[in-house]
Amino acid sequence: MEFLKSINEAELSGVLFKNLNLKKNIIQYLDKHGQATISEIGKELKLSTPKIISTINELIEEKILNDNGKIESTGGRRANLFGLAPSSVFFMGVEVSKYHISIGLMDLNKNMFKEPSNIPFKLKNSQDSLENLISIINEFIVSSGLPKSKILRIGINLTGRINQVTGHNYNYFQFMHLPISEIIEKATGIKTHIDNDSRAMAFAEYCSGVVEKEKNILFINLDYGIGVGIIINGEIYYGKSGFSGEFGHNPIYDNEMICQCGKKGCLETEASGFAVVRTVQEKLRAGVGSILQRDYKKIEEITLEEIVSACNQDDTLAIECVAAVGEKLGKAVASLINIFNPELVILGGLLSTTNEYIRLPIKSSLNKFSSSLVNNDTQLKTSKLGLAAGVMGACLLVRRAIFSVK
Repeated sequence: MEFLKSINEAELSGVLFKNLNLKKNIIQYLDKHGQATISEIGKELKLSTPKIISTINELIEEKILNDNGKIESTGGRRANLFGLAPSSVFFMGVEVSKYHISIGLMDLNKNMFKEPSNIPFKLKNSQDSLENLISIINEFIVSSGLPKSKILRIGINLTGRINQVTGHNYNYFQFMHLPISEIIEKATGIKTHIDNDSRAMAFAEYCSGVVEKEKNILFINLDYGIGVGIIINGEIYYGKSGFSGEFGHNPIYDNEMICQCGKKGCLETEASGFAVVRTVQEKLRAGVGSILQRDYKKIEEITLEEIVSACNQDDTLAIECVAAVGEKLGKAVASLINIFNPELVILGGLLSTTNEYIRLPIKSSLNKFSSSLVNNDTQLKTSKLGLAAGVMGACLLVRRAIFSVK
């Protein structure tokens, strides 16, 4: 059975199952080492040379591997080097945010074939929003110029409580009584996986971003809401039902503000992108000056994206509001550091693109509120991948799911 067909088979057994896992093992080895000889692969997998040769030949025939030619040698018979064929297959990543969708394609060598592109979109728990999402994905597939057979899987990131095993999102599109992954798979004809946005971003940074040798990491997703991606001993922590990381809905404040989740006093009510937008709008109504007014836009229509842009243009109001939220966030993140004792905390998401304007007040609060013994062991860094982390994470998660050995 061909490799690309067999990876989507639900039940394989016997020889077919063993051959599939052998091919996955070879791909994983080449993914790690770039290229290798038959002897090196056989030694790693503890298999006979004839078996490795026949399996590699099958993967070359299926255009998954390339024969990269002879290895340089000072004497003796030169061996051939084999590596992954980058354009043999692709993985699609879709990040669904409050006001836009980002989509990109990654090749087999984890290079972005199509960089993430922002498409206007309004995320609502409605049929229209779901149909718009499906339409955008299908239009992107057509515009990519690739046959569907070359796109092995679609990974979709959404905010909220998500069970990545069943494909359900319990905050959006649950009215269909079907897993959102199943709905989109039927609409696109491509197998689909769904996960939480913060976890996907954390995984992207772990694989291709700011992470070096650290294995215990917290990724703080600073967007309209606040989420956390948790990596423990190099593995994503999901929790029993896949609902881990709902940091923004901790009941921290004794206030009467209604959170997006419907409850009062959540962290997001005072320390989030939502809080930044609300505070900026309140101050503008009170007569505080800002470059945000230069386009004569209605105050209630000002977005977090525009505030971040103003902050990066040294707008005093935007800077003050972002810093105030940063101080509150730092106190909350301090509690996470005291609990998890991580090696690294990564600031990511839209608010993190204000760089030191958000990082410095967070760092100040961490120094003030976390245990010095614990805080001294924790690095604080800003995302290396920036706003591309979500799409890259979605691609990397589905790539890992396909090539993991069972």
